Amino acid sequence: MTMMLKLPALRWRGAALGIAMALMPAIPGPIFAHGGAIELGEGAKGPVSLSAAQAKAIGLTVGTADFRPLADLLTLNGEIQLLVDRQAQVSTRISGQVTALYVQLGDRVKAGQRLARIQARLVGDPPPSIDVSSPKGGIVDAVNIALGQSIEPASPLFQISDRSEVNMVARVYEEDLGKIRLGQDARIHTLSYPDKVFTAKVTLIGPALDPASRTAVVWFRLANPDGMLKPNLFAKAAVVLKHNEAALAITNAGILEANGEKFVFVKQGDLYDRVDITTGLADDEFTEVTDGLVPGDEIVTQGNRELYTLWLTGGVKKKIAATDND
Repeated sequence: MTMMLKLPALRWRGAALGIAMALMPAIPGPIFAHGGAIELGEGAKGPVSLSAAQAKAIGLTVGTADFRPLADLLTLNGEIQLLVDRQAQVSTRISGQVTALYVQLGDRVKAGQRLARIQARLVGDPPPSIDVSSPKGGIVDAVNIALGQSIEPASPLFQISDRSEVNMVARVYEEDLGKIRLGQDARIHTLSYPDKVFTAKVTLIGPALDPASRTAVVWFRLANPDGMLKPNLFAKAAVVLKHNEAALAITNAGILEANGEKFVFVKQGDLYDRVDITTGLADDEFTEVTDGLVPGDEIVTQGNRELYTLWLTGGVKKKIAATDND
């Protein structure tokens, strides 16, 4: 006697998927899907055949295995910091009173540009005054004086920073420390500019490990010509560990894992069969396939979990028992 189950659209998640897959092999009869019936084999795993209507019912989509540049990435969290050697504290060697301010917080200044005028506490009619100038070009990060304020020698008056280059300072865990090398390329992403990728290089690996967090500091230097990157901005660095300009790759959504094996479902006409693969480099979107696929293979990228459930039961379609009523 044949058992019949309705299968409108399988959307398995978490533990429910595991329970369903464990129970399905015990069902010997056909499964009815939207648009037709799939007759299951007698427990033997095999390709699954779906009509166009059935594929649509489970939201099945495919992508193509193709060559593309691909990198193996290590992601580290950190923040933007100013370069120590690109900052300047501005002071004067005389005591006196501030009689003029020529810049404000956030202004961009050039080397030698006037910042303030100080009237010295010296005898004279009027007392002598001097102009305080910027020692370098950059952004006015701090203004520590006000009109009429009295100052003393070496008092910090302004802070100027050259932000044409900045550091991204991150921490790497002990188990990943051996993967980081000076000069490695990295891609920097920020919350403020999610669509922009900044390029950087590793310039310093911390000489000591933090005993509490078991991490070491890693510095990345990157160009900042437009001044978009500001101090303390949260950022992520994707360090390029390996790179392949022509890797045979597929989208990550197409890869399934079970029992320590990685596999995909390859489409051939109306047949979908499991193919075991060996993977290589991987990033946030794509994974290199070093064995199991050839260029042009059509890989199921959505609906593959539902196909896996059918494959476990030996889903070889022998007949179509119904038509699409939609």
